Amino acid sequence: MGDGSSRITLGSIRYTTSPRIGATRRRSAVRCSSRRNAMPQQTKALLRRQLKEKIAALTDEVRRAKSLTACALLMSTPEFAAARVVMLYLSMPTEVDTAPLALRCWQQGKTVVVPKVAWNQRRMLPVEITSLQTDMTTTRPGVREPTAGKPIPVNLIDLVVVPGLGFSETGYRIGRGMGFYDRFLAQEQFLGLSCGLAFSEQIVPDLPVLDHDMALSMLVSDRGIRRFASNCIEQR
Repeated sequence: MGDGSSRITLGSIRYTTSPRIGATRRRSAVRCSSRRNAMPQQTKALLRRQLKEKIAALTDEVRRAKSLTACALLMSTPEFAAARVVMLYLSMPTEVDTAPLALRCWQQGKTVVVPKVAWNQRRMLPVEITSLQTDMTTTRPGVREPTAGKPIPVNLIDLVVVPGLGFSETGYRIGRGMGFYDRFLAQEQFLGLSCGLAFSEQIVPDLPVLDHDMALSMLVSDRGIRRFASNCIEQR
């Protein structure tokens, strides 16, 4: 490659190594119409309800234990090790807790970025944080986000850890229906990897997939790690 990058392989997925920030990157995930299925939108509503019930059935103790296991597995991956700039979500009580990931990132000298939501524009702005306690607020609907912090260009983000209500075994996710992460991951400037983080109860065989739904690079739960070489990947 003319920019001095070199290609490496992790599993069966090709990445490039950027000498500028030293992190592995997947070049670009593109939407692939052949992977879309015809499950109706009513199915999404039913799935959301069922997934919320499954998550609610987990006790706080079980959620804490599963969160620690899932985070430990993600931290053991070469993708996490290579990332210099990691975008995390600020977890709600029903989500895998990302606090251990943030602490490990800071211990290893990584930059931690979280979303600040521009609700009127329906988009997320990546902002660097250096603490999980200070300069935080809770907005709608119970979402924690920073009140201050340095904006980080999207093209510098090596790894985005993605929440969701459910995740499919083929690398797609179902969120809360607002599309923030799909729009963020679809940006041309984003050249990094996307990793779903889930309780194993959130993983289902299949999900309804539409044209705007973005595939994940990988999925980590308390039961293991999945990488999705079969998702459409375009080397640009």
